[in-house]
Amino acid sequence: MQKITLITGATAGIGRATAFRLAKDGHSLIITGRREERLKKLKEEIESQYEVKVYSLAFDIRNNEEVTEAIDSLPADWQKIDVLVNNAGLAVGLNHIQDGVLDDWERMIDTNVKGLLYITRKVAPYIIQNGNGHIINVGSIAGRQVYENGNVYCATKHAVDALSKAMRIDMLKDQVKVTQIAPGMVETEFSLVRFKGDEEKAKNAYQSFKPLVGEDVAEVIAFAINQPPHVTLNDIEITPTAQANSHYKNTQ
Repeated sequence: MQKITLITGATAGIGRATAFRLAKDGHSLIITGRREERLKKLKEEIESQYEVKVYSLAFDIRNNEEVTEAIDSLPADWQKIDVLVNNAGLAVGLNHIQDGVLDDWERMIDTNVKGLLYITRKVAPYIIQNGNGHIINVGSIAGRQVYENGNVYCATKHAVDALSKAMRIDMLKDQVKVTQIAPGMVETEFSLVRFKGDEEKAKNAYQSFKPLVGEDVAEVIAFAINQPPHVTLNDIEITPTAQANSHYKNTQ
């Protein structure tokens, strides 16, 4: 039976790569994000390459009313969601906490924590109702180690780590798998957002070593989903070979 998978933050990076990778496996996809034109283009590209159905929903995951309206608008057949990929997330700014920008903090907390909660609260009941579902939370190695200037971003990803563990307990009796994928440095729009559109700074972040790309993480997500029903991969950390953790990289 074809799985129905909802992916947040599908317009770029890991989310976009995951949409293509799961389409390859025959998933019907609900792709979501704020940029409607990108969603339309992604839908067309996937449906032209794979024999799968794609449904797009444009909304801001930081706004609970928009999340609720979007999920409630799904036709009955699309409500039979098997997999939720909580991918939407961002980092903004690199300041010491005493110099932090309040708007940066709120964007990260609203997206990385509250947005994940809003969408999970709406979608999890469908997953439970359909039985044997799976939630994939895209965290970060920043959820394990705090680094200088990473303060609030690291805190939000520590929250994703805690919420993943809590979801696993709360939905254990419902046979819902919960997997956290914790990537290291991935070359996507992530750094462009963090550096607030400064393309040179964003590019320099990856120049001295070979980072991961979105497709690398998407492959791991697919691997976790494709395990037998009795097997759950709870927690997967993935880094470039040149990166040991948040603090150590081989730039030679």
